[in-house]
Amino acid sequence: MSEPRRELHLGLMFWATGTHTAGWRYPGAKSDGAFDIAFIQEVTRLVERAKFDFLFLGDRLATDPALAKTNPAQMSRMEPFTVASAIAAATTHIGIAVTANPTYYDPYTVARLMASLDHLSGGRAAWNLVTGADGAAAYNFSRDVHWDTDTRYDWAEEFVDVVRALWDSTEDDAFLRDKSTGRYLDEAKLHPIDHVGKHFSVRGPLNVARPPQGQVVLLHAGTSDRSRELGAREADVIFAGQPNLEAAKEYYADVKARAARYGRTDHDIQILPGLSVVVAETTAEAVRVYDRLNSLLPLDPEGQVVDSVRYGGLGQGLKRNLASVSQVLGVDVTGYGYHDAVPREVFDRSSAAGRKVFREITETTRRTVAGAAPITFFDLINGITVGSRTVVGDAVEVADHIQHWFEERAADGFNIFPDFVPGSVRAFTELVVPELQRRGLYRTEYTGPTFRDHLSLPRPANRHNGFGG
Repeated sequence: MSEPRRELHLGLMFWATGTHTAGWRYPGAKSDGAFDIAFIQEVTRLVERAKFDFLFLGDRLATDPALAKTNPAQMSRMEPFTVASAIAAATTHIGIAVTANPTYYDPYTVARLMASLDHLSGGRAAWNLVTGADGAAAYNFSRDVHWDTDTRYDWAEEFVDVVRALWDSTEDDAFLRDKSTGRYLDEAKLHPIDHVGKHFSVRGPLNVARPPQGQVVLLHAGTSDRSRELGAREADVIFAGQPNLEAAKEYYADVKARAARYGRTDHDIQILPGLSVVVAETTAEAVRVYDRLNSLLPLDPEGQVVDSVRYGGLGQGLKRNLASVSQVLGVDVTGYGYHDAVPREVFDRSSAAGRKVFREITETTRRTVAGAAPITFFDLINGITVGSRTVVGDAVEVADHIQHWFEERAADGFNIFPDFVPGSVRAFTELVVPELQRRGLYRTEYTGPTFRDHLSLPRPANRHNGFGG
């Protein structure tokens, strides 16, 4: 049997304040949308009308006042299962991906929550499995320390096995509901899992009927060896952040090869890197939007280099000042003005890492050193603190980038990062999606009502009787 035709997949990373740190400040952006369910529902309907595969709800189990400056979206979230339920009630087709960290959950609880959401949404639920890089979460769950990587992945692997067994613990036709005989259930089709492992002891069965999808779609992210292996074994969709095309192609090939060792085909697992898109009717207008966003970011005092929280994420990072630029370039530029054009000699003396920053700035802004539109030191400040891969341009240019990565097998699609909401979402759906559809790369209609339908994945057979659906 031949595999389905390869097709592009799109998801939306929903960060209510925008994935750009200053997105909430952009004109027209809704700054308080994180706690406005009507707004969240409307954004979801916007991408559903554009036939997106899914909306992605991240989660973080700790907070930090520093995030208000560096990543306000990560401290502006409601509990994701609650939000997902409200989204399911307001939509009909789009997949709903919910983050649940097994390090701080129980497998029976996750199995029950995900199965319930799948029923509530009519087969549109997905579980984003993350093991958690944020050590602060441990202190919110009565622990003294955040586990190391190997411990978290050992735990997660057994966790997934238990959850999958629980989803299969009730056969699809177990509930007879025969009014004439009074027989409600076929007890022989309800199966305790009797799992006793290194980390978990779970009797089962699950007290929720088997999910409409049979097995809920599973998402995973990460680039470490353990993450690649877990994703290749279990995930239907993988989010992979790679800095350039060649690295993305290597990751893509490696994960697909690992999946094959588990008896899975290329089609069984879709790799969707994150992509920040700034798109407008013209290239010049898109660059103006990108510049305006960056102009809304605060600068740090000179003389300070290392920050406690990276812009756009977690961990150590650089402050937004010329001292940090100097560190990256290997050239002292602290005497220059922020809006001065960068002299050619600074570029010529820059390190390899610095030259890379210059190339990326030219790619996003079309400005060059000593050109008619010159790179400024403010551009360099923005360039060293950029988060996810960003494409800036008109619809054709953005579609060209997406198509190139797709055809080069660096990605099966993208998880779109909207810099500000709802404006970025609307621009992508109104400009880029029609261009992708015109090229025959992207669907014009959903082929079915479930998330598995969007991925062209069959409904898995139940392990107890071999029947799927």
